[in-house]
Amino acid sequence: MKKIYTGISLFSGAGGMDVGFKNAGVKVLCANEIDKYASATYQANNPETKFKLGDIRDVYSELKEFKNIDIIFGGPPCQGFSVAGKMNPDDERSTLVWSFLDVVKLVRPRAFVMENVKALATLEKWKNIRERIIKLSNDMGYSCYPYVLNSSHYGVPQKRERVFFVGFLNKVLDPQAFQSRIEQKKQKAKSVRETIMHLGPAGTDNNPQTCTAKITLATKPVMRKSPYAGMIFNGMGRPLKLDDLSNTLPASMGGNKTPIIDEALLYNYAEDDWIVEYHKALLDKRIEPTYCEAPSRLRRLTIKEAALLQSFPENYIFLGSKSSIYKQIGNAVPCLLAEAIARSVIEELEDIPVIVNEPTQLSLESFIDNRDSFIDVKDSFIDVY
Repeated sequence: MKKIYTGISLFSGAGGMDVGFKNAGVKVLCANEIDKYASATYQANNPETKFKLGDIRDVYSELKEFKNIDIIFGGPPCQGFSVAGKMNPDDERSTLVWSFLDVVKLVRPRAFVMENVKALATLEKWKNIRERIIKLSNDMGYSCYPYVLNSSHYGVPQKRERVFFVGFLNKVLDPQAFQSRIEQKKQKAKSVRETIMHLGPAGTDNNPQTCTAKITLATKPVMRKSPYAGMIFNGMGRPLKLDDLSNTLPASMGGNKTPIIDEALLYNYAEDDWIVEYHKALLDKRIEPTYCEAPSRLRRLTIKEAALLQSFPENYIFLGSKSSIYKQIGNAVPCLLAEAIARSVIEELEDIPVIVNEPTQLSLESFIDNRDSFIDVKDSFIDVY
């Protein structure tokens, strides 16, 4: 009989990570989220999961009933670890990483997966943070390593990179072997066009929830070699190249920060690429940038299209205002990426005997004996491509 793996979902958001873990075979017993709109979306799609609405620090003690489950997973808020941001130890967007580990210490799962922005694994200024994450995990008896994954290598039509801190209890993890497990889950991603074209034009029955924010041309465009980079439109919403992967969908989506689609080109109503032609005309100085509305063939990415680019199921239910839904989608861990890491964790757990005990620190000797199998903590992360 196939084992049923049990899990707790923390910082669950709309449930993108849960879709992946459930598809991998994890029964999610409990979830926690503080945002009321994301919580409504989560509960609409996961009615069987016990849900705790509120600050994780307020529900912390209630989670002890789930001691010794198989997996805890989640993505603490990452704004505090941005590329440009400054670390503030009192900023709860940063300190919630430690709240995640507090729950791990309380519940003692056999494994945990903590997702965050790539910068946390790669930037020198966050080195102390990632080293502390690894040390705290080791002190609790977990062998922990960070893995940087590119979503597009795991079937997600989006160039989104994230780090996953993966920890296993009472096991000296071979990081390279686990990397190989993950790489075995690679699959080719579709282009933007292949992902969304079947939905039909924006505003039709199968693609109804549109973003009506106007698209206007920038008077001081930021030019780049590619017409799909830079900023040739006002606002932060960049155009998507239809026959390529999507750029990272930001949590700031909504209004004029929502990505732009050329609908005429998408549905082959036009042969020319208006964005390419306009960009070329600007570079050649054949025209001067002028503030005006863009042609009507250009429009914003719809909610359903954005969800598919995050690899949500097409029938996934989103609740809340349009702006909150765009935010929920942008904040989510892509479902297919979560599934790849979840399947890898489950395969690893199948090789580990179930041991229920009190916290023990992994011995220094065990690390020394296996030093050739490890990444030096100063290197801090593994890139999996």
